Order: sequence, then structure tokens, then C-alpha cells
Amino acid sequence: MQPSTDIARLIEIMARLRTPETGCPWDLKQTFSTIAPYTIEEAYEVADAIAHGDMHGLKDELGDLLLQVVFHARMAEEAKHFAFEDVVLSITQKLIRRHPHVFDAARGISSDDVKSLWEKIKAEERKEKSAHQESALDGVPMALPALTRAEKVQKRAAQVGFDWPDLTGVLDKIAEEIDELKSARTTVAVEEEFGDLLFSLVNYARRANIDPESSLRNATAKFERRFRGVEKRAANAGSSVEQTPLDVLESYWQSEKQLQAED
Repeated sequence: MQPSTDIARLIEIMARLRTPETGCPWDLKQTFSTIAPYTIEEAYEVADAIAHGDMHGLKDELGDLLLQVVFHARMAEEAKHFAFEDVVLSITQKLIRRHPHVFDAARGISSDDVKSLWEKIKAEERKEKSAHQESALDGVPMALPALTRAEKVQKRAAQVGFDWPDLTGVLDKIAEEIDELKSARTTVAVEEEFGDLLFSLVNYARRANIDPESSLRNATAKFERRFRGVEKRAANAGSSVEQTPLDVLESYWQSEKQLQAED
């Protein structure tokens, strides 16, 4: 079988891999549950390629992510739930429905109007689903990263009016959670209060229109850059981080902080 740019060939290859007796033993024993972690991993690898500006890598990672879609669709087709074509139909319907300013009468509107329209359409979609839901929080995926899921849960609650009126209340809540964390005496209590503090910080990020995942990712990357600089300074002094006194490491850190701030 030859490679091809036609999506039909990819679907055909997946079908061959899942064909009993003649297919791949590993692919044949997979289920939605066993493949789901790979789907999440591939999405992160796509994001990583974008973060590094690696367009060649992005091409490969997007292919890997597309394979996950085809894999799940194939398993669904075998179970007579739906097929890949149904997935395509579903997303094309959604895109057309959510972009009436492109495909329908609502043309010539501003970007702010587009955002408002998008939220209105999504709200209508959620209203249609609500007949089958018991809570406004139903449908927020459990497998989301913790910070992202916290933000989505908060947004759902806010959409039905359960929210702070302004950032002052959120900041007061953060201060309260810090005090409670300081007062915690057991490991269980510390873990609980730490979680409450993180949740409140995510709430602040949401109200300030900051992406908590990106913010933490950027902070981690900044730490990495500075720490690598500290390692180099220690090595240039004929030592290592482990062998360098903390006060000297602190001076290296402050030097790196100042140097990188100037760059």
C-alpha cells in the first residue's frame, strides 16, 4: 500500500490495521479508553511544536493527532456508533452554525460582535443539551488539565450568575486562602488549602482574561532559563549547583534575573 495525500487512504490504512486476523495485534486490542491517553499526549505534542516554532515537527504532530481521530472513528464504526464521515459532518455543521457572519446573513460585524454572537450560539447549544443535563457543570471533561478544568467550571458557574462582581472579591478570597494555608497543620489540610488557593488564583486569571495554563507554562520556562544560567555560572566557577552555597546561588540567580530582564 502506497502513501497518499487523500484522507480516504488514511481511513483505509486504519481499517487494515484493525482487521481481525490480518491486522496489527496491538491496534486490534485497543479500546477508546486505552487510546484516550495517546490522544491527549498528541495534542500536547502539537502545542509543544507550536511553542518551539517547529513547523516540520508541527506537520508530523498534526498527522499523529489526525491519526487519533481516525482511530477513534474506526472503533466507533466497528461498534456501529458512527463513522469518520459523521465526525466530519458534525464539525462542518457546527462551524457553519457558529459562523453566520461568514456563511449566513450576519455579515460585516466587528470582532467584538463576533465574540458576542459566538457566545450566544454556544449558549443556545448548551440550552438544547440542558434537557439531558442535571447541572450547569455537566459536560466539562474530567481529563482536562487541572487548571484548564478549574477555569471551565468557573466559567460555567459564572454563566448562570454565580460569580464575583469584580476582582476585589477574588483578591480578598486569595488572601483568605493564603491565611488558611498558613494555618494548616496536617498534610491533608495543607493539600486541601493549597488546592483552594490554586482554584482562587485560576478565578483571578479568568476574571483578568489571563490563560492560567499559558501563564504557568511561561513562568516555568522563565525559571528554566534562569536556572540554566545559574548552572553555567557555577560551572564557570569550577563547581556545580550541588557544591555551591545557597547565598552564592542566590547571587547567581539575581544576576541571571537582571541579565535576562535586560535581554
